[in-house]
Amino acid sequence: MAAINFVPVLLGSDINAYSMARAFHEAYGVKSVVYGMYPASVCAGSKIIDYRVRENNDRVDKVLENVNEVAREHPDKKILVLGCGDNYLNSISANLPNYPENVIAPYVDLSMLETLIHKEKFYELCDKYGIDHPATYVYHKGEGHGFTLPFEGPFVVKPAESDTYWKHPFPTQKKAYVLQTREEVDQVIDDIYNAGYEDSLIIQDFIPGDDSYMRVVTNYSGADGKVRLMCVGHVLLEEHTAHAIGNHAVIITEPEPELCEKLKGFLEAIHFTGFSNFDIKYDQRDGKFKAFEINCRQGRSNYYVTGAGYNLAKCLVEDRVLGREGKLTIAKNRHLWWVIPPKVAYDYVNPKYHEDMHTLESRDAVVNPLFYKPDNGLVRTLRIMKGQRRYVGWYASCMEKVK
Repeated sequence: MAAINFVPVLLGSDINAYSMARAFHEAYGVKSVVYGMYPASVCAGSKIIDYRVRENNDRVDKVLENVNEVAREHPDKKILVLGCGDNYLNSISANLPNYPENVIAPYVDLSMLETLIHKEKFYELCDKYGIDHPATYVYHKGEGHGFTLPFEGPFVVKPAESDTYWKHPFPTQKKAYVLQTREEVDQVIDDIYNAGYEDSLIIQDFIPGDDSYMRVVTNYSGADGKVRLMCVGHVLLEEHTAHAIGNHAVIITEPEPELCEKLKGFLEAIHFTGFSNFDIKYDQRDGKFKAFEINCRQGRSNYYVTGAGYNLAKCLVEDRVLGREGKLTIAKNRHLWWVIPPKVAYDYVNPKYHEDMHTLESRDAVVNPLFYKPDNGLVRTLRIMKGQRRYVGWYASCMEKVK
C-alpha cells in the first residue's frame, strides 16, 4: 500500500497543515510530520500528526535541517514536503538543489516563485496571458504624494511582497486596507514605509460587493506541468480581523468551467507545478472574474476541495510517488465547508445563501476540517472547541449580523 512508501512533512501548524494531514490520513492512513513554531496549535496533540516544535523553522537552513531529519529517519521512503504558509515557500524552493534523493518537494524554482508571489510582477503576467485583474497603480517607495490615481475611491492598498511586509510591524498594520479617501491612502503609505518596508505597494480600484462575490480556485499541476485538478469555491464569508482579513470562513464549491479554462491556460503556459490557488472577485460592473493574487501552495481553506470528494493528498501521491498519468478533473460536486460555528455562519452570511447552506447540511454535504472522528483526543478537542467559541466575539467586534 502507498501509505508505507512515503511520509508527508508539512511546514506550518495552522488549519492549512491540519487539513492536509487529514487528507493524507483519510486517503492512506498515514501520519504526517508537522513542524510548527508554537506548542499550542490546531496540530498539537493530534493523533494523526507527529507534531514537532522548532524555532525559526521557516528559515532556509532550518527547512533543510528539518527535512533532512525526517529523510534520515525514513531512508527507505519518499519524503513529501509541503509548505503550509507563504513564509515557508521561499525556503523550500531555495533548497530544491539540496534535498536528499528521497525527498520530493513539488514546487517551481525560486526565480519563478518570487515572480508569482510578488503582486506587481504577477499582474504583469496577468496582462500577458489575458487574466483579468482590478485596475491597479503600483506605488514605489519615494514617490511621495504627488501621484495621480486613474480611478476613484474606495481604494485597496496592500503590499506587493507580503513576507517582508510582516517583518516590519506597526500598530495599524493590516493584510490589506480598504480606504475611502485619497488622504487615507497617503497616510497608509507613510505608515507602511515609516515602519521599514522597502518594496512596492499595490493600490487598486475596490471591486464592489460583499464577501459572497469572492471566489477561490484551487489547482494541482503535475510534474509535467499539466493541470490535473481544479476546484472553484464560492466564498460566502471571510474573516475580518486585521491580521486575518481575507481568510475564508465559509465556502460552497460550485463549477465555473470558463474561469477554470482561462486559469488552466495560464498555469500550463508558465509550466507551473504543484499546488496553487487564486483569489478572485466577481465584478458585477462588467461581469468579469478578476484575480487578486496567486498562492503557490494549497490555501488555508484547502479542505473545501478534499471535503467535496477530490482529495488533494491523493492528487500529489498519484503524481509524484506512484507516477500515474492523470487527466484533468474540474470539480462539480457541491459541498459546504466552514471553519466557524454554524450559528456564526448563519448570523453573518448573506441570507440569500442560507437555503443552499441548509440543503447541503441536510444532505450531510458539510464539513469543518478541524473535527475529525479518528482524531478525537480530549485535550485537543477541548482546545478546538474553545477556539471555535472565540469566533462569536471576533465577528461581533467587526461585523453587523445579517437580517
